[in-house]
Amino acid sequence: MQRYFVSSAEMNDSSVTIIGDDANHIAKVMRMEIGDQVICSDNQGRVALCEITEIDRDTVKTSIIESIQESKESPIRVTIAQGIPKGDKLETIVQKGTELGAKAFLPFSSSRCIVKWDEKKGQKKTQRLEKIAKEAAEQSHRSRIPDVLSPVSFKSLLKQAAEFDYKIVAYEEEAKKGETKRLSELFNQMAPGASILCAIGPEGGLSEQEVDELKEAGFIPCGLGPRILRTETASSYILSAISYHFELMR
Repeated sequence: MQRYFVSSAEMNDSSVTIIGDDANHIAKVMRMEIGDQVICSDNQGRVALCEITEIDRDTVKTSIIESIQESKESPIRVTIAQGIPKGDKLETIVQKGTELGAKAFLPFSSSRCIVKWDEKKGQKKTQRLEKIAKEAAEQSHRSRIPDVLSPVSFKSLLKQAAEFDYKIVAYEEEAKKGETKRLSELFNQMAPGASILCAIGPEGGLSEQEVDELKEAGFIPCGLGPRILRTETASSYILSAISYHFELMR
């Protein structure tokens, strides 16, 4: 069943109004009719099964049939701090990370970033990433859309790290040395509701100095298994490991 996110103002006790691109998607793409059902969420945890009562050009009105109680969000609040990669890799990271339960994405600049964030185009890029996160959250039936934060400098990343309960940095040199235990040991210390910031370098990785600064800020350097992963794969590995440990094994 199709799922759509709406603002709190568009969802009251008895009805939901769907507007804009989502209304067009219902009418033109899905070709739904009056009487068809959809699921609506206000992105604040409220979810409802709704029946379409009216379809206009850019507005779809529905009546709420019943509220839905569900638990689709990860028990661990994961923020992916991603060194800005080249091409459309960040779009892939946001899409797959949303499907796997990330709470937020925080792009950051580092010394080995091939791509420098264009401030003039940055707002449009962030809006594009927000749209990807919304669509991925709808597809994966999440209750909330992850936050896509504006890119920050490496120094700003270090400052923001203090806000999190746990912090890790994926470091390929640890994997080369055969380090495989720190991630699982950390998971065993964590309780549902904890927050974790996961720092991942760009294609060129993080410099030794940057890793040292992350360590000083409380980050734990971790290997992600015995193989070296691409930057666009690392976040999926971490999120999958968290899902396995906290959702499938409990």
